[in-house]
Amino acid sequence: MPPIIIEAANAPTDPAADAYFDEAGVTVLPDILCNAGGVTASWFEWVQNRQHYQWGVNRVRQELDRILGEAFEQVWQLASSRKVSLRTAAFMLGVGRVGRATLLGGIE
Repeated sequence: MPPIIIEAANAPTDPAADAYFDEAGVTVLPDILCNAGGVTASWFEWVQNRQHYQWGVNRVRQELDRILGEAFEQVWQLASSRKVSLRTAAFMLGVGRVGRATLLGGIE
Protein backbone atom coordinates (compact mmCIF):
# COMPACT_ATOMS: atom_id res chain seq x y z
CA MET A 1 0.00 0.00 0.00
CA PRO A 2 1.40 3.42 -0.91
CA PRO A 3 2.02 5.86 1.94
CA ILE A 4 -0.87 8.14 2.92
CA ILE A 5 -0.89 11.34 4.97
CA ILE A 6 -4.22 12.15 6.58
CA GLU A 7 -4.33 15.82 7.56
CA ALA A 8 -6.40 15.60 10.73
CA ALA A 9 -5.51 19.15 11.83
CA ASN A 10 -5.97 22.49 10.09
CA ALA A 11 -3.10 23.13 7.66
CA PRO A 12 -0.66 20.60 9.18
CA THR A 13 1.47 20.46 6.04
CA ASP A 14 2.49 23.30 3.78
CA PRO A 15 0.57 23.12 0.47
CA ALA A 16 3.91 23.69 -1.29
CA ALA A 17 4.90 20.23 -0.06
CA ASP A 18 2.21 18.65 -2.27
CA ALA A 19 4.62 18.50 -5.22
CA TYR A 20 7.20 16.69 -3.06
CA PHE A 21 4.59 14.24 -1.76
CA ASP A 22 3.34 13.59 -5.29
CA GLU A 23 6.87 12.93 -6.54
CA ALA A 24 7.46 10.56 -3.62
CA GLY A 25 4.20 8.69 -4.34
CA VAL A 26 2.52 9.85 -1.12
CA THR A 27 -1.23 10.43 -1.19
CA VAL A 28 -2.34 13.38 0.95
CA LEU A 29 -5.92 13.48 2.19
CA PRO A 30 -6.22 17.25 2.73
CA ASP A 31 -7.56 18.86 5.87
CA ILE A 32 -10.41 20.49 3.95
CA LEU A 33 -11.75 17.00 3.23
CA CYS A 34 -10.77 15.23 6.46
CA ASN A 35 -12.26 17.90 8.71
CA ALA A 36 -15.52 18.25 6.79
CA GLY A 37 -17.41 16.01 9.21
CA GLY A 38 -17.53 18.57 12.01
CA VAL A 39 -18.76 21.34 9.75
CA THR A 40 -21.33 19.03 8.18
CA ALA A 41 -22.59 17.90 11.60
CA SER A 42 -22.94 21.57 12.61
CA TRP A 43 -25.04 22.12 9.49
CA PHE A 44 -27.21 19.14 10.52
CA GLU A 45 -27.79 20.85 13.88
CA TRP A 46 -28.81 24.06 12.10
CA VAL A 47 -31.23 22.14 9.85
CA GLN A 48 -32.77 20.39 12.84
CA ASN A 49 -33.16 23.67 14.71
CA ARG A 50 -34.85 25.29 11.69
CA GLN A 51 -37.26 22.35 11.42
CA HIS A 52 -37.85 22.14 15.19
CA TYR A 53 -37.15 18.43 14.84
CA GLN A 54 -34.39 16.27 16.29
CA TRP A 55 -32.80 13.48 14.28
CA GLY A 56 -31.78 10.24 15.93
CA VAL A 57 -28.10 9.33 16.08
CA ASN A 58 -28.55 6.69 13.36
CA ARG A 59 -30.01 9.27 10.97
CA VAL A 60 -27.13 11.67 11.69
CA ARG A 61 -24.56 8.93 11.03
CA GLN A 62 -26.34 7.80 7.87
CA GLU A 63 -26.52 11.32 6.46
CA LEU A 64 -22.92 12.07 7.45
CA ASP A 65 -21.68 8.86 5.80
CA ARG A 66 -23.62 9.64 2.64
CA ILE A 67 -22.51 13.25 2.31
CA LEU A 68 -18.86 12.63 3.18
CA GLY A 69 -18.71 9.56 0.95
CA GLU A 70 -20.11 11.52 -2.00
CA ALA A 71 -17.73 14.41 -1.32
CA PHE A 72 -14.71 12.12 -1.22
CA GLU A 73 -15.77 10.40 -4.44
CA GLN A 74 -16.23 13.74 -6.23
CA VAL A 75 -12.83 14.98 -5.06
CA TRP A 76 -11.13 11.69 -5.99
CA GLN A 77 -12.71 11.62 -9.46
CA LEU A 78 -11.79 15.25 -10.19
CA ALA A 79 -8.23 14.75 -8.95
CA SER A 80 -7.86 11.65 -11.12
CA SER A 81 -9.38 13.17 -14.26
CA ARG A 82 -7.51 16.47 -14.00
CA LYS A 83 -4.26 14.92 -12.69
CA VAL A 84 -4.16 17.25 -9.67
CA SER A 85 -3.74 16.66 -5.94
CA LEU A 86 -6.73 15.90 -3.75
CA ARG A 87 -6.20 19.32 -2.12
CA THR A 88 -6.39 21.10 -5.47
CA ALA A 89 -9.44 19.08 -6.50
CA ALA A 90 -11.20 19.90 -3.21
CA PHE A 91 -10.49 23.60 -3.71
CA MET A 92 -11.65 23.43 -7.33
CA LEU A 93 -14.97 21.94 -6.27
CA GLY A 94 -15.38 24.38 -3.38
CA VAL A 95 -14.61 27.49 -5.41
CA GLY A 96 -16.92 26.28 -8.17
CA ARG A 97 -19.76 25.80 -5.68
CA VAL A 98 -19.28 29.24 -4.19
CA GLY A 99 -19.25 30.74 -7.68
CA ARG A 100 -22.49 28.98 -8.63
CA ALA A 101 -24.17 29.98 -5.36
CA THR A 102 -23.09 33.59 -5.90
CA LEU A 103 -24.60 33.65 -9.38
CA LEU A 104 -27.79 31.94 -8.23
CA GLY A 105 -28.05 34.48 -5.41
CA GLY A 106 -28.10 37.29 -7.95
CA ILE A 107 -24.69 38.71 -7.10
CA GLU A 108 -22.53 39.36 -10.14
